Amino acid sequence: MSLKLKKTMPNFFIHIFLLIVALIALFPVVYVISSSFKSNSEIMVHPEYIFPVEPTFDNYKTAFSSKDFNIGRMFLNSTYYTVICVAVVIFLASMGGYVFARGEFKGKKVLFTLFSALMFVNIGTITIYPLFDVLNLINLSSSLWGLIVMKFFGINIVQIYLVRGFVNSLPTALDESAEIDGCGFFRTFVYIIFPLLKPIIATIGILAFQGSWNEYLMPTLFTLTRPEQRTLIVGVMALKTSGEAASSWNLMLAGTTVALIPVLFAYAVGNKYFVKGIASGAVKG
Repeated sequence: MSLKLKKTMPNFFIHIFLLIVALIALFPVVYVISSSFKSNSEIMVHPEYIFPVEPTFDNYKTAFSSKDFNIGRMFLNSTYYTVICVAVVIFLASMGGYVFARGEFKGKKVLFTLFSALMFVNIGTITIYPLFDVLNLINLSSSLWGLIVMKFFGINIVQIYLVRGFVNSLPTALDESAEIDGCGFFRTFVYIIFPLLKPIIATIGILAFQGSWNEYLMPTLFTLTRPEQRTLIVGVMALKTSGEAASSWNLMLAGTTVALIPVLFAYAVGNKYFVKGIASGAVKG
């Protein structure tokens, strides 16, 4: 056996293994998308079929025109909720990470240690009741907009940690040059540091997008009395737990497919920056 063949054989088996893993991981996605083009009777009678025997677009037509399950309205709710949440997370995380990386104030290390400890504490749903109390105090009703307002007061410690690590990897000479040119602490961030945060901004943006778009519990609780404000994930899950679930698998699969598209698109567009940002923010912190 030649030396070249000995070197290529291990790579061949590695590629085969990775291909098998990819097929296993992608199978549920392919099955959901293909089944969204099946009639409900075909889904119930032949669930073992991966691809539809008689493809139909009626599921999507019904889903977008139904009064009770209007995907268009729920998709719009999910869109503005997710976009605002991502913008809030990027703003708070980038500012917080910059302050903890470059700021000089008493108790900085202690405060950052306390914030970091929050990554290892999971208090579950115990905060739900206090959140509703806070909403009542500021005269906000329980709605999707009320939940958005609450996002402004959240501490995204994982994202702050990533930004802090990335900022620490940047030379301090940038800050010193900006200070010589007359920039203060905040202007240095806006004009010098923030434009350099593209990889880490893409990373925290994708993480925030995925978390907000797929969030279920809080949007469900905050829209219980306002079904017209339901996000897409909440609407799909509500249909699943309704009495019509047995006759609505086609609509649920169509809704799930629509919900998958933005997430897949976000990862496809930001994948390069996502990997780079995770590596830079985690290793150089």
